[in-house]
Amino acid sequence: MEGVDYLSDERQKAQFDVEAMKVAWAGSPQALQLSNRMANLVANDPAFEKFTRPMMGRKELLKNTLRKAAHGWKLIVDLRLTEEAKWLRLYIDEPAYTDLHWGMFIPAIEGQGTEEQKKKWLPLAQKMQIIGCYAQTELGHGSNVQGLETTATFDPQTDEFVMHSPTLTSSKWWPGGLGKVSTHAVVYARLIVGGEFHGVHGFIVQLRSLDDHSPLAGITVGDIGMKFGNGAYNTMDNGVLRFDHVRIPRNQMLMRVTQVTKEGKIMQSNVPRQLIYGTMVYVRQTIVADASKALSRAVCIATRYSAVRRQFGSRDGGPETQVIDYKTQQSRLFPLLASAYAFRFVGLKSITTTATADGIEECRKLCGGHGYLVSSGLPELFAVYIPACTYEGDNVVLLLQVARFLVKTVSELGYKKPVGTTAYMGRVASLMQNNCAVQTAEGWLNPGAIVEAFESRAARMAVRCGRQLAEFENPEEGFAELSIDLVEAAVAHCQLIVVSKFIEKLQQDIPGKGVKQTLEMLCYVYALFLLHKHQGDFLATGYLTPKQASLANDQLRTLYSKVRPNAIALVDSFNYTDHYLGSILGRYDGNVYPKLYEAAWKDPLNDSDVVDGFHEYVQPILKQKLHTAKL
Repeated sequence: MEGVDYLSDERQKAQFDVEAMKVAWAGSPQALQLSNRMANLVANDPAFEKFTRPMMGRKELLKNTLRKAAHGWKLIVDLRLTEEAKWLRLYIDEPAYTDLHWGMFIPAIEGQGTEEQKKKWLPLAQKMQIIGCYAQTELGHGSNVQGLETTATFDPQTDEFVMHSPTLTSSKWWPGGLGKVSTHAVVYARLIVGGEFHGVHGFIVQLRSLDDHSPLAGITVGDIGMKFGNGAYNTMDNGVLRFDHVRIPRNQMLMRVTQVTKEGKIMQSNVPRQLIYGTMVYVRQTIVADASKALSRAVCIATRYSAVRRQFGSRDGGPETQVIDYKTQQSRLFPLLASAYAFRFVGLKSITTTATADGIEECRKLCGGHGYLVSSGLPELFAVYIPACTYEGDNVVLLLQVARFLVKTVSELGYKKPVGTTAYMGRVASLMQNNCAVQTAEGWLNPGAIVEAFESRAARMAVRCGRQLAEFENPEEGFAELSIDLVEAAVAHCQLIVVSKFIEKLQQDIPGKGVKQTLEMLCYVYALFLLHKHQGDFLATGYLTPKQASLANDQLRTLYSKVRPNAIALVDSFNYTDHYLGSILGRYDGNVYPKLYEAAWKDPLNDSDVVDGFHEYVQPILKQKLHTAKL
């Protein structure tokens, strides 16, 4: 029945103020208001319909995305949207060239361009008179930026750089928006001056004519082909790009950090060189924010459907048990719900993206067979999200960078006080000696006990790696040999940061009846789930006894029962429209089965009773006339 809320009984069980939790999730009343306005604007505009997307062919799919991007930009201009524009693009919910234009091309110029360069290029980009992408990754190199092969050789005779792709593997490969749309790119290449290599730098390069959009002389550019999934990320024109001695003016090298003079002199400004990677860091922050959105969408779908779905447990002909009431379902679902909240308040690219990708897939499994339907929204969500584990730094590579920093910190403990995220290492002596004092299950509901457990685990694992590395004559050989242990130490450090920052967040004043207490409950679920999942680390380092690990698990089980009445209200607090969620299983009203049935009949295969191809290929089999059929 339309207009009936099949989840109303679940909503009445909430032990906190849902409207106040929506504000806590959004960040502020203003952010909630903005988000609401844009979500509803998109949801009520038929131009942004997305349910037919998975059934489209590639060309139709891209054209449809270009139409939506144009309609979105028209709204931004007509309604004079400023900070709301990013929300509009979010709720349109379709990967497009605009993501790279606004999310990487413009930030690269803002962060790495001189004042003069910004004055020239930013107005053009911000009015979309040029469309840009970020061309860093190559066919042969991704995470190893220093290994890029594209060259930019300075020619002092003409005051130009010559951009060149010397090998097949130097082809730029993957940049979104590059394949068919971008007119310009920030291209990362090896700077060659006077025959010498001076590091990898960014260059603004025009790729296509602003008159007829054809590729310029010396430029080979196109799309790299279909990606994982049905519609998913195939709405994006990820591209391939090659240069054949393409000349650009000297002033198109982004020169805020390093300058090349007309005479071919290299000059360094006092701006930190790390700014060259500033765009990547900015994008990693965006990826972390996207992780909480993607995971929360999947969790919202799985939680609502788990409350709607009933299986087994009927007594005397009464209703079967709601799937969400099974402890096995709770133990898989509620830690993901807690993780979504944890990542909303604090996140790190290397662990949040992996946990989110794994979490979306787990949510699909939690929805049983129906989770495999595209109309569940989960296959699309998974296919769109999983590249985040790789782009802007492969997660394992990032964890090894964290590990390198950790062992360096350990080696300097004797004479340098650690600060920032490694400040806890300053107490390494007590963290190595003191063991857990928890005696009861309730003893784990103590933020101090939890933080100390995670600090001790992280410190002990880092120190052990440091000691093992010291035994190698060649540190790099040791690093390669111990890379598995080093990644595990980095994960321990990163999980400590998320747990401690989540706990820190809860020291603040959070208004609303029961809101703070509910978030504290989720924080304990998140921390104790990680402790249970990685209890081998806590036991192997000697910090915990098996009995204490068992008590933590007992407390976790009790917490699941406390989360249960609040589960639907907690996912309602994400405040997602049905349009943005894009899932029949996750509908706000819980009216799942009639809508699944209705959606099935909209599939193009059901346009006719007798499928195209039956008479040519099936009937000859049925009639035993296959040898005379035209195959």
